[in-house]
Formats: sequence, C-alpha cells, structure tokens
Amino acid sequence: VPLSGFLQAALVLILLVVVLSHMIGPRALSGFSVDGTCLMKKSCPYDHYSFFLQSGAANVVPPKICINNNLIVGSVLNNAGVGINIVTLNGKTGEVLNTDHFDMYGGDVETLIKFLKSIETGSVVLMASYDEPATKLNDEARKLIADLGSSAIQTLGFRDTWVFVGGKGTSVKSSMEKHVKNDQASNKYDQWPELVQLEVFDLLSPSELP
Repeated sequence: VPLSGFLQAALVLILLVVVLSHMIGPRALSGFSVDGTCLMKKSCPYDHYSFFLQSGAANVVPPKICINNNLIVGSVLNNAGVGINIVTLNGKTGEVLNTDHFDMYGGDVETLIKFLKSIETGSVVLMASYDEPATKLNDEARKLIADLGSSAIQTLGFRDTWVFVGGKGTSVKSSMEKHVKNDQASNKYDQWPELVQLEVFDLLSPSELP
C-alpha cells in the first residue's frame, strides 16, 4: 500500500534521528527539534512578527525556518537543502515571497547572486546554513549578504553553522545572527560545530496592526 506524503515524511524524520544519534550520541540530540514544530521559548507581542531559525545539524538534520510558529522551511516540508537556505517576506504584510536553497559546495554561486539581487526593497530576509555554506561564496555574494545586515558573512567558512535575520532597506529594525566556526578541537558533531538557534521578534508596520 503506497504511503501518504505525511507518513513518508514522518518515517524519514525517525530515520534521521536514529542516524544522527549514532553519529553524535543521544545527549547531543537534546535542545533542538528535528520535527515540524517551531520551539519559540518566548511569547511574541501581538504587534510583532516572530521568527525562529535553526541551522542544520552536521549533514544529517536539515535546518528549520519558522514565521509566527508556522514552519516555512524544514524536513517535513521537504524544501531544505545543503548550503544556504533563504526565506524572503514582505516587511509590511508578512507575506512569504520566496523560499530557496543554494548549494555552496557543489553548486553555482551565480544562482545565489541572481537571487540576492532580485530581493525587493522592504523585504525581510531569513537565512540558515546546512552542512557546508561557504566554499563557493565569492566577494560579490558576501557583499550582497552583508548589505542585508550580516557581519558574520565576511568570516563564514567551511562547515560553519549560521542563522541570520536581516532585510533590504528598512524592513527590519536591526539585523540579528548567530555563527559558530568549524573547529575540530571544539566541534560538537565531529567534523561540524554545534547547531545554532535564533528567535527574533520584529515590529509590524503600524498600518498592519489590527
């Protein structure tokens, strides 16, 4: 009997947890979510958006990006990929405009550059790394991401973990990000550093308040 899409996704998640547990140990699985839930630790004021970002864990568990407790990118939706995962949304209405991922190990950086240049002024931009986000990055791509508010992008390296909330123009009041360097001496997952999580509350445009 063919399995439903939801059941297939659930089975894949179970396998991911088992594989990751064998790779890095069960203790390392505590503190983050590999399913479709968005684990906001703080309650969001009514006049704000809430963003929850979780980088990938090693090369096993994909990243997660949530908006207002709704999963936008993640393994359950089967729309996360190796490299840099990006969500853009309208800074006034909160409407999701685009989701995509760009392989920065075996892919073409020009595809990422084209996407970054197409981001509309006033957009909020969310990014999360998975496995390897930096090999193919060049100066132009790094500058375009820096222009969105990132400072860590200038030093983002091989297999670093990274999450970022920024914007083009004045779409966010201030950018936020977390970045952990790949360091064999301190890595949590053998050849990868620990994953990073970020919770951000961004003030809605006054015209959008009820």
